[in-house]
Amino acid sequence: MDRMRARARRLRSNPTDAEMKLWRFLRRQQLAGFRFRRQVPLAGFIADFVCLEKRLIVELDGGQHVVRARYDAQRSEALEVLGYRVLRYWNDAVLKQTPEVLEDILRALEDR
Repeated sequence: MDRMRARARRLRSNPTDAEMKLWRFLRRQQLAGFRFRRQVPLAGFIADFVCLEKRLIVELDGGQHVVRARYDAQRSEALEVLGYRVLRYWNDAVLKQTPEVLEDILRALEDR
């Protein structure tokens, strides 16, 4: 588990542009009071953003995820078995359509 925590710490220290942008809106309970954590080790994976209270995971995918689609689907399925709902967004959508992404996340939070 120490390796996983160290990796999560490195990821928090080196966020992508999309992660930095989304975190500006999710941190400090800015999205309707819901608390998010970032780069959280869960079930052998590291989730980009997690609202533990609502069991919602938000994953941001860059170009490398095109070739990893099967792995990402299996990963999402494993997390869903644990009771989490997984939302996935392309980095490009977060950077260019931020209000729409935030509305979608808020709807998912309110549905849970």
